[in-house]
Amino acid sequence: MARRALDPRIKLRHIACFLEVARLESVVKAADALAISQPAVSKTIQELEAVLGVALFDRSRRNLVLSPFGEVFQRYAAASVTALRQGVDSIARAQSDAVVVKVGALPSVSARVLPQAVERFAAQGLSARTRIVSGPNDYLLGLLRLGDADIVIGRMAEPGAMTGFSFEHLYSERVLLVVRAGHPLLRHEPFDLAMIEGYRMLMPPPGSVIRPLVDRLMLAHGVTQLRDEVETVSNAFGRAFTRLCDAVWVISEGVVAADIAAGELAALPVDTAETLGPVGITTRTDTALSVPAEIFLQCVRDIATQFR
Repeated sequence: MARRALDPRIKLRHIACFLEVARLESVVKAADALAISQPAVSKTIQELEAVLGVALFDRSRRNLVLSPFGEVFQRYAAASVTALRQGVDSIARAQSDAVVVKVGALPSVSARVLPQAVERFAAQGLSARTRIVSGPNDYLLGLLRLGDADIVIGRMAEPGAMTGFSFEHLYSERVLLVVRAGHPLLRHEPFDLAMIEGYRMLMPPPGSVIRPLVDRLMLAHGVTQLRDEVETVSNAFGRAFTRLCDAVWVISEGVVAADIAAGELAALPVDTAETLGPVGITTRTDTALSVPAEIFLQCVRDIATQFR
């Protein structure tokens, strides 16, 4: 059943006038408070009662007292005006330089989504600022739990770590094994994943959200003897080291998508579909976001559509 639309004949002036008369129990006092004439107040109340089809006040007494219908209407009218005031206040606060949208993001999101999202957010003309913090998932969720981040954007954590959080899926992302352009492994046909055992490896550290997926991938292909394994979450180091030598870098696709498109790095021809996982927005369930944070999230959603 479709929700009934609000009668367009009911205006904000009707609600404001009704609430003042109900509060003061007097048309005269309400007229003084609203700085309008007494006849104007009486006419406004009569118009509202005509639209609703009920008497909102008991006029048999000296002071105006709410009728049973008026008591019900007052609860909803007062709540609606309060909500409207809060909305106006939120917009006003959104214009303040003191508002900072604190965003925690996994490296793949920092490289792939956030640059365009921040640029779009800046174009909204708000005075609010953004603060971007990147790092491993556990660290970012810790910031979120303590209130030091408003939003975390990255892979969904394990169920046990999501208590008190909600997750909104944006797109899915896989893990890649990447090497420098011209790497010897790129010349092998057919390619066997076990060939990587002869090369230095850059791996996500234990505890990172993608490490269990990588370990399962290696076991599934019989890869058990990795050489000179270096654990890192640093994109800058991983990118520089992979270009410098013949290392194999195991990393989320979003981190290196631009490098691959530019021909500076290349993905090894191995099926990593089993590492595909959801990337999205994690927020606290017990805390409402500020207006700037909500606007920033919409910018993120808009940019993320291109990666679905």
